[in-house]
Amino acid sequence: MSEASTALGVRLYPDLVERGGLAPALIDTAARHGLDVGRVTAPEQGRARFTCAELHSDEGVVCVGLGSQARYFMIDLRVSGEVLARGDVMDLTQVAHVAAAWRAGLTIAELTARFPFMEEIKHRPAPVAQVG
Repeated sequence: MSEASTALGVRLYPDLVERGGLAPALIDTAARHGLDVGRVTAPEQGRARFTCAELHSDEGVVCVGLGSQARYFMIDLRVSGEVLARGDVMDLTQVAHVAAAWRAGLTIAELTARFPFMEEIKHRPAPVAQVG
């Protein structure tokens, strides 16, 4: 059994095993659908090099991970390390569409309207120090 098949699980992600991991599969999927998803990277070592991917653009980073008990893709849209939106989807093509739409400049509100599986993360404002 290959490292990729051990890390990914052939039963849930045979297509990713075949392509050598999540990042190469995302690159291939985006290319097949004519989508510009930006620069795609993965960790260089360990299991995560097969199971995680980051799609980089001027808008921020789309971080993608895999479900371990069922087939789904977990998506975080991050700016300066802060998660602005999050979602889960079963179709890798939809992941590429989210990344391409964000890279094209859609706002979080537009993304969550277009992709109902994405949810904006509401952040509470930081408490203001009382001067007394």
